[in-house]
Amino acid sequence: MIVALIIACEVGFWVLLAAGLALRYLAKLPRLGAAVLLCEPLMELVLLVVTTLDLKNGAEPDWKHGLAALYIGYTVAFGHYTVKWLDGHAAYRLAGGPKPAGAGYGRVRALHEWKLWVRTVIAAAVALALLQVAIWYVGDAGDVSSLQAWQFGALRVVGIHALVAAAYTIWPSKAPAAAAEDPSYVRTER
Repeated sequence: MIVALIIACEVGFWVLLAAGLALRYLAKLPRLGAAVLLCEPLMELVLLVVTTLDLKNGAEPDWKHGLAALYIGYTVAFGHYTVKWLDGHAAYRLAGGPKPAGAGYGRVRALHEWKLWVRTVIAAAVALALLQVAIWYVGDAGDVSSLQAWQFGALRVVGIHALVAAAYTIWPSKAPAAAAEDPSYVRTER
């Protein structure tokens, strides 16, 4: 049931995002679109409550509970960022807004990668906290090794992302030839 709820939350995130952006830019109802976008955190709250109730009702802690914690951590750290990024692109494509700037090159790109790494640290911190609360809640009554494995997994992701950001710092990306020839060139792909 937890896995189905995680999938439903992910699908619901994209459905609400599409509906909110469509209301804002296609239907010209920005307030209603914003209200729909504000409903997204409710799905993660439902996932948290259901996961907690599952453990409370005696379910053995396993990978599903760990995945739920990581999913909630990810949406806390990256959810608003994703919505804002897509909102900028929707405004550009659907409402004639300004073209969003890309991640850039060189030092600018390296800084962007380190900012994303900070978001990964936040996501991991939320997941680690949720997993630790679950471990304390279950206590000696059950096997918590799966939850502890998810904690180590979250820390590994932080380390791997740090290596990616460090690579952009040590070996900065170079602008394509089009950017060198045209100073108004802005990269929008990611």
